[in-house]
Amino acid sequence: MAGSLGKRGKAGLVACLLGVGLLLSGCQPEPPEPAPSPSPGTPSSSSAPSPGPGTGTPSASGPPPGEAVHFTAQGDIGVGTGAKKVLDVVAGLNPHLNLALGDLTYKAGIEQQFCDMVTTRLGADFPYQLVTGNHESDGSEGDIEKFVECLPNRLPGLQGEYGVQWRVDVPEQNPVVRFILVSPGIDFRDGEPLDYSKGSERWRWTADAIDEAKAQNIPWTVVGMHTPCLSVGNYDCQAGQDFTNMLIEKNVDLVLSGHDHIYQRTHQLARAGACPELVPASFTAGCLADTDGSMVQGSGTVFATVGVGGVGLYNVKSGDPEMPYFATTSGKNQNPAFGTLDVRATAEELAARFVPAEGYTFSDSFTLRRR
Repeated sequence: MAGSLGKRGKAGLVACLLGVGLLLSGCQPEPPEPAPSPSPGTPSSSSAPSPGPGTGTPSASGPPPGEAVHFTAQGDIGVGTGAKKVLDVVAGLNPHLNLALGDLTYKAGIEQQFCDMVTTRLGADFPYQLVTGNHESDGSEGDIEKFVECLPNRLPGLQGEYGVQWRVDVPEQNPVVRFILVSPGIDFRDGEPLDYSKGSERWRWTADAIDEAKAQNIPWTVVGMHTPCLSVGNYDCQAGQDFTNMLIEKNVDLVLSGHDHIYQRTHQLARAGACPELVPASFTAGCLADTDGSMVQGSGTVFATVGVGGVGLYNVKSGDPEMPYFATTSGKNQNPAFGTLDVRATAEELAARFVPAEGYTFSDSFTLRRR
């Protein structure tokens, strides 16, 4: 530090005074050696508290009980320039956690490279929480088990199979949000999708997790998965019609997905007399519960696809019959942008916005308020 030489500095000064014949430049105190940094993916052994939100460094610890929960979410990431730009945005936002919604590398054998890219930007202990996509679920273009090893769960109280089907309340005490991450509609190592059909074990697990959150008066329920159902991109309802209708029926507040490499966010959707159920590849006006950016909790469910984490974008199909369900869209042919969804949840409000990566301008925002 300036103004203090320390023992090594004093010794160097004495040497200079005694050795008059030596050049002054050869008698400067030696700088202290820097402390070693922890390797990417290795938990830090430091006991110093982690920086909190607003410091510009992602927090490695969750929020205190009862306080706001700040999280980001995106899928379809890769290891290229776009992915790094999006991670830089996340680092600048400084959330408590990030939901990575699947499709991580698109290539087998570079799992550690992906993990190093994440931890270099967000820190070794940051909760970069994973759910598998179709590119790593069967091991052909990445292996979800290897990703889980180098980006393990960092949230206390998590239940289930991390990376595939899990749930966690944040904060652990007096939670504000229950996160439920599931994997419908994608193939695993046996070439078959996991069974999320109506009444199946995984269906019941998901439904029970939602019901329990409401019974415990947890303010917000957020479901995340790789595949969407409604989409104006390349894919149809891979998440399953029945499963999607169950989420709407149980008034899940926000459903997040990736898979389609676009950003799309629906109006608040509900099942009521004029909408007995949501039917993909069609539009029923009665399913629209609220069509502005300020919505009331319990009136319906908002679906947001954030498949813009860094890999090549898809076109938005403006003629898709499901288009009237969407409040806003962004894709290769329409307001293109990589970026992340940025969400802050308090006991009274869930406020979300799309934050674009450097070089892009598209934005979106919406708010859910409790009654």
